[in-house]
Amino acid sequence: QVQMVESGGGLVQAGGSLRLSCAASGLTFSRYIMGWFRQAPGKEREFVAAITKSGSTTYYADSVKGRFAISRDNAKNTLYLQMNSLKPEDTAVYYCAADWGATISIQSRRYDYWGQGTQVTVSS
Repeated sequence: QVQMVESGGGLVQAGGSLRLSCAASGLTFSRYIMGWFRQAPGKEREFVAAITKSGSTTYYADSVKGRFAISRDNAKNTLYLQMNSLKPEDTAVYYCAADWGATISIQSRRYDYWGQGTQVTVSS
């Protein structure tokens, strides 16, 4: 059974930093492209960042480029999202997701497995 558990969310002031983690089990982690998505209240889920299976290539939404960094540790079956210079508009539930596909996609429907999400709240 595949399980993906996010952690590291919380309340932070604007300009602050958080590091999210996603621990995966029940799948061969290194065979999946991994991504982060987020969903704010009343809005659709949106792509944040993704990383290839080896970790050699990353891709970011324009809204987080230069502030967020995605990484992975295949030996630990763990995905990370370092979030710096946080803004109130970054407030959302953040989800990690796994995609069996061959190339990075920003479409949530491409992803096969999802975590339960972790809340990030940025105060102004």
